[in-house]
Amino acid sequence: MVVAITGLLKFVMMDWLQMRVFFICGACLFWLAYVLTAYKSDHAILKYWGFKKENFRKSLLVLLPFTLVSIIAIVFYAAYNEIFMLNWHIIPVFLLYPLWGLAQQFMTAGLIAGNLASIKNSQLKPFQVIFITSLIFGLVHYPRLSLMAFTFVMQLVFTLVYLRWRNLWALGLAHGWIATFLLFYALKRDLWIELFAWF
Repeated sequence: MVVAITGLLKFVMMDWLQMRVFFICGACLFWLAYVLTAYKSDHAILKYWGFKKENFRKSLLVLLPFTLVSIIAIVFYAAYNEIFMLNWHIIPVFLLYPLWGLAQQFMTAGLIAGNLASIKNSQLKPFQVIFITSLIFGLVHYPRLSLMAFTFVMQLVFTLVYLRWRNLWALGLAHGWIATFLLFYALKRDLWIELFAWF
């Protein structure tokens, strides 16, 4: 329910009111508080969700080919369409976006896929859990159909890796790296400027 509310707030605050910095910071702080509160009640919950060092390297190595192919494809797309946004703004976004990517993967892979996969006596098969999770993630990126399609495919890969090795750190990094190039070189968006556009 809280994940759904976060998704609805995304449409209101980010897409409608253009209050990206408030939404992103607020969502990150809220979910950090949620994780810390859960940790106080159950010290094993962080490992269960995937906030652990185990399988980080393995998950990242498995995600690396998809990450590199995505970035290379985005760069070729930008070159073909003569999209050039070479400025220093990409550096802070590249460094900081993995934190937002981590938050998104926690909500999507950690909570949605994780909960669906752990339901006892569930009729859902693993590929159905992956499909449902990816579909939800794609729909959150409405209304741009190309972005919805790409994020759907990306989440298929990410959820598959998550359910196999349960490491959110690797997912957050890969998500942040891909999204940075996607924003700057495919969508022609400077997120650094967008974050402060409301001011």
